[in-house]
Amino acid sequence: MTRNEIIEKVNALLAEEFEVNAEAFTPDANVKDTLSLDSLSLVDLVALIQQNYRVKIPVSDLRQIQTFSDLYDYIESHQPAA
Repeated sequence: MTRNEIIEKVNALLAEEFEVNAEAFTPDANVKDTLSLDSLSLVDLVALIQQNYRVKIPVSDLRQIQTFSDLYDYIESHQPAA
């Protein structure tokens, strides 16, 4: 999956799941602020990524994901081999 495919799919999933306009998902936007995530919805985000990309995000790595660009990078670098 290319980076552009990841970005398009992630944005569509998050827009639907969290009912936020995908136009708000700029690379430098803060994920938690943009999606209004609390600790429970953060778990939902991790589950959504794991379910759709087979990418596990440990809590220790979750702290490093601040922006949408960080999220796309993480998914891209941790995708299972095709």
